[in-house]
Amino acid sequence: MPEVTRRHLIFGGAAGAALVPLGWTAAARAGFTAPPEVRAADDLALWYDQPAGAEWLRALPIGNGRLGAMVFGNIDTERLQLNEDTVWAGGPYDSANSRGAAALAEIRRRVFADQWTSAQDLINQTMMGTPGGQLAYQTVGDLRLAFGSASGATQYHRGLDLTTAIATTTYVLNGVRHQREVFASAPDQVVVVRLTADRAGAVSFSGTFASPQRTTTSSPDSATIALEGISGSMEGVTGSVRFLALAQAIVTGGTVTSTGGTLRVSGATSVTLLVSIGSSYVDFRTVNGDYQGLARSRLAAARTIAYDQLRSRHVADYQALFGRVTIDLGRTAAADQPTDVRIARHATVDDPQFSALLFQFGRYLLISSSRPGTQPANLQGIWNDSTSPQWDSKYTINANLPMNYWPADSTNLAECYQPVFAMIKDLAVSGARTARAQYNAGGWVTHHNTDAWRGTSVVDGALWGMWQTGGAWLATLIWDHYLFTGDLGFLRDNYPAMKGAAQFFLDTLVSHPTLGYLVTNPSNSPELPHHANASVCAGPTMDNQILRDLFDGVARAGEVLGVDQDFRTRVRSARDRLPPMRVGSRGNIQEWLADWVETEPNHRHVSHLYGLHPSNQITKRGTPQLHQAARRTLELRGDDGTGWSLAWKINYWARLEDAAPARKLLGDLVRTDRLAPNMFDLHPPFQIDGNFGATSGIAEMLLQSHNNELHLLPALPSAWPAGRVTGLRGRGGYTVGMVWNAGQADEVLITADRDGAVRLRARLFAADFTVEDVTAGAAVVVTRLEPDAVQLTARAGHTYRAARPGGTPTVSASVSPSAVPSSSAPVPAGARAVYAVTSSWSGGFQAEVTVTAGTQAISGWTVSWTFPGGQTVSQVWNGAFAQSGAAVTVTNAAYNGALAAGATATFGLIATVTGANDPPTTLTVTTR
Repeated sequence: MPEVTRRHLIFGGAAGAALVPLGWTAAARAGFTAPPEVRAADDLALWYDQPAGAEWLRALPIGNGRLGAMVFGNIDTERLQLNEDTVWAGGPYDSANSRGAAALAEIRRRVFADQWTSAQDLINQTMMGTPGGQLAYQTVGDLRLAFGSASGATQYHRGLDLTTAIATTTYVLNGVRHQREVFASAPDQVVVVRLTADRAGAVSFSGTFASPQRTTTSSPDSATIALEGISGSMEGVTGSVRFLALAQAIVTGGTVTSTGGTLRVSGATSVTLLVSIGSSYVDFRTVNGDYQGLARSRLAAARTIAYDQLRSRHVADYQALFGRVTIDLGRTAAADQPTDVRIARHATVDDPQFSALLFQFGRYLLISSSRPGTQPANLQGIWNDSTSPQWDSKYTINANLPMNYWPADSTNLAECYQPVFAMIKDLAVSGARTARAQYNAGGWVTHHNTDAWRGTSVVDGALWGMWQTGGAWLATLIWDHYLFTGDLGFLRDNYPAMKGAAQFFLDTLVSHPTLGYLVTNPSNSPELPHHANASVCAGPTMDNQILRDLFDGVARAGEVLGVDQDFRTRVRSARDRLPPMRVGSRGNIQEWLADWVETEPNHRHVSHLYGLHPSNQITKRGTPQLHQAARRTLELRGDDGTGWSLAWKINYWARLEDAAPARKLLGDLVRTDRLAPNMFDLHPPFQIDGNFGATSGIAEMLLQSHNNELHLLPALPSAWPAGRVTGLRGRGGYTVGMVWNAGQADEVLITADRDGAVRLRARLFAADFTVEDVTAGAAVVVTRLEPDAVQLTARAGHTYRAARPGGTPTVSASVSPSAVPSSSAPVPAGARAVYAVTSSWSGGFQAEVTVTAGTQAISGWTVSWTFPGGQTVSQVWNGAFAQSGAAVTVTNAAYNGALAAGATATFGLIATVTGANDPPTTLTVTTR
């Protein structure tokens, strides 16, 4: 397939239209009910009654941040399409164009003289990067398992359980029930395929690798096949990422052989297939890693672990992240249909649970595509079946990369953010070369795209790529993340990148010849021409908003860290000279300094509302005139757009505190031309930022914290009259749970990370309410600030409950006994100890659990619940995890479901103790 760049697809007219997938359909199944395994997962599963066939957008994604696979669930030939997150076309390159600095003055002159197309011509001649485009993320290839004819198969089911991150396929063939489980393990860094049958000796298949890359296949030993290759060349840069994929079968019963690159399993009762992939990519400058050693060592380590332990380690690791947030928006019979049917019928049925599923699917995708030490999630996360994907499946910074991470902090996945900050450090290095060569400036810059090689120059042509503030936007994420976490070590470590981004603009902002403001020149308002064939301009609104956030953030960070007083003075002075936002003649926020009318009234980018979201420069109570102008801007732009554009608009309307259009756009996103059968968002084609944007938008409808307060249920739609959520995060260091009925909160739980005053806003506070410190067991005095806003003083580690008087607590309840005796038995290094307390309660339960492990560290933990009859429930909120020396505190480990009065359940904490033998000295369970 030829390379398709962003500009070719979007502006290619009829030629590009052929790349857009047509809408698909799915008919309702009469008399269907959701399978028991789906109901056991509280409907948090994608499920289907047909295989994916050859359609990639029907396959199910699994991933561990580094490794990704699409699971097709076919009976005759299973296909696992494989990715490794560092397999990219080309190799290290320096994109800086040394001709740029000499031409910059003339480019600026032409822009200020309104000679925009002439300026663009000069940019294309002197400022374009080398190469002029960036390089593509690429597939490793396929692992195909051939089972033979599927004729006569019945009772088919496949699904993806979001509570365990395991894809399962089951069917009956010739009287034998077959099951496959597939997951990508982060602890053990392999993809695991488990094949079982309920009749001995019934599992037989052959396995082979295939790839569009330059590869060779082989059989390293009698149970293993290998695929070795090198990434493709592109844009004149020779492919240099070497990779090795290994698949090894471990059988119970039967035989396994491997010859000539074909794996054969015959007559087995069960098979564990381990897939390991190693890459030579070390970092954006180095590609000489021991890819063979990595692939082999990970496979060898995983082979020593029994399947049940591989599975439990994977589930515990995943649930420690996923289980932090629960959401219940109600359930109707619509949830009894397969997932593709629910999407196809969404506009005509009442299906509130689908919004909860979409919310949690976005969290699942982020956990699965972005972990500490991996590459950030790209335009397709980590899932791509091509060597020349649309828009190269790279990182588009003018919307998509920041958008991928909007839900990271708000939905309690802070660890998944780490790859972005690692990338920013890389870009500060490569971007410093571009800043010096093309602008004769200090600091660093990156434009509207980057890739694995951290290209930072202008690409794709001046009309799309001449946008200076990509690095500035990324740098603002550092301060915002700090607001959520309060992590001084993180801020100190990342402050240099913030400072470097600001330094570039101190060196390059120029005074507007007639207005006197400091402006960027040349730049653009992302991808939208203001006149025919002209997007380049000076001081577009989005640039000014981003720079205001950057300058504020770096100044505040310097204050917190106690450094760079003179630099703080300089950036604040520059901030004060930036152009203010203006209301145009149509009542809208102006997109440019001049009151121009956009050439495409319904353009997908609404970049000049960055100040509304993700920024907080436009707020309902702080800037009412701009707030109203933002509403008018959205009305003029319209509701149509690409999938990711709709998702951003959901966030916009949530920030406007207008639930009806936010919910309407959420419905517009759940259409067959915007959502694939496997729930991947469609631009079209597939772009994952729409999934992440939808998750962020739902979170913003339920909780906002951008305006120095926790605003509870600010945009709750009438379609969700009753529900509950736990584990959302707010800036300032707060974890929030809520239960609501009839459209208003009945009960709110807020746990503070830090001491200090917290402002709360909700309809709840406009009537009678109570507030108590449930940790201390005492009432709390609050100060009323506005009719619906109060303030209280919070203590770190304490949980506060606000509720309507007379209501029955639904999020918390009492339980006894309140403590568990300490262990006296030694716990060997690496062993696991389970402590249980059997309790009786009515309603839900929350616990704060502290484990002290003597002089030893605790490296891992999980929480489980067992109900009468032995049913284990995996829907557990694992809460927050903190370690200080040998003491580990797990806060708000909870099961929030309701039980009948007097019912009993077992609470278990499982901790892995590292080091020499030394028993855990105490386990205290404090109930809330």
